[in-house]
Amino acid sequence: MDRLKAQASKNRDAAKVLRSRGKGTAAKQMEARADELESGRVTDVTDSVVGLFRWAQGG
Repeated sequence: MDRLKAQASKNRDAAKVLRSRGKGTAAKQMEARADELESGRVTDVTDSVVGLFRWAQGG
């Protein structure tokens, strides 16, 4: 969950930059994604995917 919160924070920072550059639509999309990440509806599967790659490589 910490990864998701960290990514949401990065998305919000990116949205600020986009908005300052006049890209309001893209900024809204980034903020919507940040909201989704913070909502708990998104599952962090990073560790599972890494485990599958290691298993597939035989290690």
